[in-house]
Amino acid sequence: MTVYLDANCVIYLVEASPIWGPKITARLATVRAGGDEVAVSDLTRTECLAGPLGTGDAALLADYQTFFTSPAVKVLSLTAGVCERAARIRAASRFKLKVPDCLHLAAAIEHGCGLFLTNDAQLLLCPDITVEVLS
Repeated sequence: MTVYLDANCVIYLVEASPIWGPKITARLATVRAGGDEVAVSDLTRTECLAGPLGTGDAALLADYQTFFTSPAVKVLSLTAGVCERAARIRAASRFKLKVPDCLHLAAAIEHGCGLFLTNDAQLLLCPDITVEVLS
């Protein structure tokens, strides 16, 4: 199975959030021990790199680049199919979900991921993929 990481999970992991970092690290250890693959999308890269690019934090930027180029992380593209699926997810949620969230969910669904890992409970509104909220 492929597990999609929402951008918030990647941020917690790479930036070693004192509260959420250990939780995502432990959850990923379980994922990898089970032989599952980890995936993110091009949108994840965009969201994560904006902060260090804006602040000029070269060390943090390098940490993110290391994460995104790791052979243990699959980066999924945002195709026309992903964009169309995102529009359907947004419409079905009655516009309660934001476009970036819909794009993340759609990327995971369209690329065949079996689990979407996040810290955003609102994403449970999407019935098309199993969403797990970190706790």
